[in-house]
Amino acid sequence: MNTLAKIESAPPLPITVDDVLAARTRIAGAIVKTPTLISQTLSQMLGCNVYLKFENLQFTAAYKERGALNRLLQLDEASKTKGVIAASAGNHAQGLAYHGKRLGVPVTIVMPLTTPIIKVTQTRGHGATVVQYGEKFDDAYAHARLLEVEQGLTFIHPFDEPDIMAGQGTVALEMLEDAPEIDTLIIPIGGGGLFSGMATAARAMKPDIRLIGVQAELYPSMYDYIKGEHLPCDGDTLAEGIAVKQPGENTRLVVERLADDMLLVTERRLEEALSLLLQIEKTVVEGAGAAGLAALLTYREQFVGRNVGLVLTGGNIDTRLLANVLLRDLARSGRLARLRIILQDRPGALFHVARIFDQEAVNILELAHQRIFTNLPAKGLSLDVECETRDRAHLQRLIAALGEAGYEVAPIEVA
Repeated sequence: MNTLAKIESAPPLPITVDDVLAARTRIAGAIVKTPTLISQTLSQMLGCNVYLKFENLQFTAAYKERGALNRLLQLDEASKTKGVIAASAGNHAQGLAYHGKRLGVPVTIVMPLTTPIIKVTQTRGHGATVVQYGEKFDDAYAHARLLEVEQGLTFIHPFDEPDIMAGQGTVALEMLEDAPEIDTLIIPIGGGGLFSGMATAARAMKPDIRLIGVQAELYPSMYDYIKGEHLPCDGDTLAEGIAVKQPGENTRLVVERLADDMLLVTERRLEEALSLLLQIEKTVVEGAGAAGLAALLTYREQFVGRNVGLVLTGGNIDTRLLANVLLRDLARSGRLARLRIILQDRPGALFHVARIFDQEAVNILELAHQRIFTNLPAKGLSLDVECETRDRAHLQRLIAALGEAGYEVAPIEVA
């Protein structure tokens, strides 16, 4: 069977552009029409025109409330009275809770016991009843389906329902209306709800647009399905918002039909992208929100000269984790370093080392001596110096100066 015949005989997709257009009308006025802006700095850096859709500026700081609201608005009166339930450790929970409270619909969210306390607190703050159950999402999901039956609630899936997909698709409508020159969309994929909605709308508006899905390397579930691979799905990813082990039944049909390619990004690239967005655009995103830029950084040769649209899908990141990512980025760039210096344990040793740091105009942040837990001779010690430099070249000049003064120096590298 030829390709055209296969397409013609394929089953209809779960949603159409009309569903997305209807969703936009339905949710208008209750959702922020976030800006789509070109990033001059990223464009110059990457050799293509980079357009950013700031979905981290939604009230709940994520695009997820689009689909949640679209679904809630179509409940019958009995379902609204009884209430809804979902399993989520993140943005779907907050979007559902916020709009449920606005509409007077009781919302119950089942979260794993391992969910960060900030996400539990935020979801409760939006008026939802939070039930914590199990160590993993799968445990919470199973418990939510049990409570759905026991309490007569309506289950709302985070990605694998047509109404959810259609609501998320409104992101693409806004992007292509605000920046019709966009010829490529790079869209993060977890379960596939955002890609499904956006791809459906975008392909109808611009049939020749390139649609690229991106997943975290640790969770390549949709990538495996599309590419016929068997890469493992597990690990502690920065992009927990797209850490999904099993793609949706509905969403994978859309991704398979409409995606031009699927890409994977490493944790290091996710960290770099998140840090760049904060430094360049002065905007905070979570790991999943940085996935599109991470793909552009990794595969930049594929996008040279194109007009590329990226969705900053959310900004809900723990502040301590954000600090760690930024500090690790400073360390990789050479602006923050830890050096291990071998000294002789005698008066004045630290003074002579500190003098070299002063001569090279390097700021010392922290010192740590080690005399006991070391394999050095009894009269030797190691000194760990955490310091701040202007850039990697500045750091290399410091290391060279220490070496010329007779010191054995070893940088302690970040992974």
